[in-house]
Amino acid sequence: MLVLLPPSEGKTPAPATAPPLDLAALSHAGLTPVREKVLDALVAASARPDACDVLGVSRGLADEVARNVGLRTAPAARASTVYTGVLYGAAGLDTLTPAARARAVASVRVVSALWGVLGVDDAVPAYRLSMGTHLPGIGPLAAAWRGPLGVELAADADGRLVVDCRSATYRAAWAPPAAADWVDVRVLREVDGRRSVVSHHAKHARGVLTRHLVTRRGREPHDADELAHAASALVGESLLAVELAPAPRRGPRTLSLVVA
Repeated sequence: MLVLLPPSEGKTPAPATAPPLDLAALSHAGLTPVREKVLDALVAASARPDACDVLGVSRGLADEVARNVGLRTAPAARASTVYTGVLYGAAGLDTLTPAARARAVASVRVVSALWGVLGVDDAVPAYRLSMGTHLPGIGPLAAAWRGPLGVELAADADGRLVVDCRSATYRAAWAPPAAADWVDVRVLREVDGRRSVVSHHAKHARGVLTRHLVTRRGREPHDADELAHAASALVGESLLAVELAPAPRRGPRTLSLVVA
């Protein structure tokens, strides 16, 4: 099983006493050369007078953008503590038992505009960058990462169940190989018998599913049907229903989590 998460928009900086970023220590070492280039381009762009416009963020986030300039020497902490927000609050990846944490380390990956992909124990500083950005010197980030991620993640995903909890922006950076059992997790809200796609509830439900998958007893699911069965344990607690769509000719199957 390979659970793919998007990063959170907001990030919690590491304590000032934490050791600085060590790119060479991050997992998926094959991505280091691209990480170096994207990091250098982000530092340069963040030092520009029009940095907020370049990075596509509001002026109210100017302090976070300015913090990008010092990323090379910034204190770093585990990704499970740096990424915050609704999804990560529900997943609680930094409050797991040793056994569940081992499963999360083995199975959960965060797809990132700056780092490509991270494991939950990879130590990184807080930063501001979205996969939808056209970064000067790099170009559209999703396109820049597509090839390197394809090489680096091919072995990770080959023949495995890929539980895709990413948003569309981050799905654009990489698609699992045909040999993977790829499932796109969609969240619907049901009110008075009518269903609609939601954002805030989607993040929470995907976080709840992620935590359930790494903490539940028994073997991890190996295909879409087993995933739907595992998720069904959340019906009556966090979910109203779990529905697995038939397999399409191409692309992922869709697992719908229905919330109130």
